[in-house]
Amino acid sequence: MVMTTDTEEPETDLMCCASCGITEVDDIQLRKCTACHLVRYCSVKCQRKHWRQHKQNCKERAAELRDELLFKQPESTHEGDCPICLLPLSTP
Repeated sequence: MVMTTDTEEPETDLMCCASCGITEVDDIQLRKCTACHLVRYCSVKCQRKHWRQHKQNCKERAAELRDELLFKQPESTHEGDCPICLLPLSTP
């Protein structure tokens, strides 16, 4: 889950590696961070290099995405789940 700047901005039309800044061209395909989908990287090396700066924002956004996913699920999918932790309740 893995910009040379300390601040991260939302995705723009110009896609570039969050670590080295290279833009997407024919021979380089940028891949989104699989957890937060906020930033892109040209390589695993760049992703690892940038992780310290990205970690906090990534975890926060990943939690938001999980919450959004749970919120969008139909109510029937939550029957039998604990309303606090959302784990399945055991049936006697």
